[in-house]
Amino acid sequence: MELPGFAIVVWMFVCFCASVGGYPNGKVKEVCASMIPCHGSSPQLPPEHTITVNGTEFKPGDIIEVHLSGPDFEGFFIQARDAEHLDSPAVGSFVLVDRRHSQLLTCGRTKNSGVSHTSKAKKKYIKVYWIAPGDAPKHVQFLATVVKRYRTFWVKIPGPVVSQPDALSPTPPFHATSGAMSTSYPVSYISKPFSASGCGSMKFCIRNPSNCDPGSASCFFLSFQQEENSVFIEMSGPSEGYLAFALSYDQWMGGDDAYLCVNEDHHVHVSTAHLKERSHPVLDSENDLEDVSWRLVDGVLQCSFRRNIRLPAYKGRFNLDTSYYIFLADGEASEGGLIYKHRRQPLVTNGLYNVTGVPQDIGGSRSPRLIKAHGALMFVAWITTVSIGVIVARFFKPVWSHSFLFGKELWFQVHRMLMLITVMLTSISFVLPFIYRGGWSQQAGFHPYLGCTVMALTIFQPLMAGFRPSRHAPRRQLFNWFHWSTGTTARILSVVTMFLGMDLPALDLPDPWDTYTMIGFVAWHVGTDVLLEIHSYCLVRKVEVIEDDRVQILQSLTSAEAEGRLFKQIVLTIYVCGNIVFLVAFLIAINQV
Repeated sequence: MELPGFAIVVWMFVCFCASVGGYPNGKVKEVCASMIPCHGSSPQLPPEHTITVNGTEFKPGDIIEVHLSGPDFEGFFIQARDAEHLDSPAVGSFVLVDRRHSQLLTCGRTKNSGVSHTSKAKKKYIKVYWIAPGDAPKHVQFLATVVKRYRTFWVKIPGPVVSQPDALSPTPPFHATSGAMSTSYPVSYISKPFSASGCGSMKFCIRNPSNCDPGSASCFFLSFQQEENSVFIEMSGPSEGYLAFALSYDQWMGGDDAYLCVNEDHHVHVSTAHLKERSHPVLDSENDLEDVSWRLVDGVLQCSFRRNIRLPAYKGRFNLDTSYYIFLADGEASEGGLIYKHRRQPLVTNGLYNVTGVPQDIGGSRSPRLIKAHGALMFVAWITTVSIGVIVARFFKPVWSHSFLFGKELWFQVHRMLMLITVMLTSISFVLPFIYRGGWSQQAGFHPYLGCTVMALTIFQPLMAGFRPSRHAPRRQLFNWFHWSTGTTARILSVVTMFLGMDLPALDLPDPWDTYTMIGFVAWHVGTDVLLEIHSYCLVRKVEVIEDDRVQILQSLTSAEAEGRLFKQIVLTIYVCGNIVFLVAFLIAINQV
């Protein structure tokens, strides 16, 4: 049995234009006419599932019980049509029995004329009721599309024909089942890993990490080599799910030309797709790729194929003689080939590139520049300026009490300058993620909530300092306590926020290096603080025993602190240098992601 020409055209149109790639929620109204899922592969045959009814005759208004049964399946779509004109719209309406597994759809102008699944949960049996309309045709046939797995499905499985009384026998109907247009192509097996030989001289290459060997288990590799009017493309990387690259006019997902290599039951399926915003890719029903090959060994997925530089007959395919941003992504896939969202940011080139132009060997970044700037500014603020400013205010009042800068004590001016820099850097950094996301991020967990809290405390702290009572005012002690507690709370929350932010997909610093380094910084700061506290305590308690057991305090608190000036200045110098080392380490890591 074959599909009619009209059905083929409808199928092609829907699969090119549908706004979804698969329908796990059963909202399949876009394919009411064709009943063909846009899953990027051909229907199966013969069918494994059957449709049965509880009668063979009906009159307008009658109710017929319809059953769909067979091996486990995830999705289905049931309609009733004129048995002599199966390309005509659905007729009649359905009533549900189990709303957990089935839902009603309106196809065309007929309400409740289709039934589909509500989720991809496995099921063996579906029961519904069909109500014959007043203008029903003489003969009605039930049809079902069944999806076993994402790429394993049957289209328009023919069910029984029910007829009105005294109707003549129907002419043999045309059953559109599994004769959909084939999208298969010759596939060969790659015998060895790809080579970076010729990158930058004969072919355009993207590698991550930079200059990595495609044969290694940690190297993401993508190359383009022009051959007359076509381009030969190689893609490999550590993934047991899928690898994909996309050509884009900007550094945002949406409106892009994508190519996917998906591990489907230990076989790699290569397909083209169109990306619409940040949604599941819409797989194409036809494939314009040639010389497809693949290899899956030791967790490294490889695929290669050829496509023409220009494909005017294929809507959505970009010409390869134009400059684009290039995305390279990886992620997990189900056993049926359904791909899931990548867990980390795709690798994105830092500029527009023409893959058929001058060969280059480049890298890319998995972190957007705005997010990199956000992280860098926060590290500068909360690893250097805040920490040094707190140490100066806490331990250098007596040491620098007789030094002045612009009419104020030196310690106070240094403290105030560092804290104002912190407020400025934090404020600038705070707005960058909102600019990048265009609003609030729902995928960042507690990080944005804690970040907003830190920002509020950062603004509140200098405002409170502006109302500081005089040194001997009765409320000065209360102010000191609030000033200290607010600042300490902000510092603790900032460290927690940075811990959470380092592993978010938009930044994702190397793990576990980032965690150990942040723990090292916290230990460094706490250790320095404890050392200076012990030193101050020892100076205050310094005494000398003279004249037998008589104890006299030889020095006042101020003079004792002054005696420790050299020690504190050495500790401060070492502490500042250590903070700079931690900061540089984090900035280098941010630059490399």
